[in-house]
Amino acid sequence: MATRVREKSARRIENKDRRPKAVAKYIRISPTKVRLLINLIRGKSVREAKAIIMNTPKAASEPVLKLLNSAVANAENNLELNRDNLYVAETYVDQGPTLKRYQAGSRGRAMPQLKRSSHITIILDEVKEG
Repeated sequence: MATRVREKSARRIENKDRRPKAVAKYIRISPTKVRLLINLIRGKSVREAKAIIMNTPKAASEPVLKLLNSAVANAENNLELNRDNLYVAETYVDQGPTLKRYQAGSRGRAMPQLKRSSHITIILDEVKEG
């Protein structure tokens, strides 16, 4: 039986992470390819991170840039934070569902093709002054 449901939900709301974030799910790029890009922007300011993404010739740069812009918009509109004081606090990629397809091989064999997808998360934070 659920006991102290109201107290538990109130505590959960108090401890909820108040940092702006954006999540993109089911992106059809392998997580290892996305990790190469998001490791470059972790800990950088938003302006610096955008410049890095725009000048990196990777397939993952388009969805990651779109996600970063979404996180900045969430920070400005929902939490009323200033864009100039934001930096990329956390970024991570989780593996999404894998599509299993088969390609015809020689001698009547089937060669498996694993088409991976990823869930990308970007969490921003405000620079502490002082």
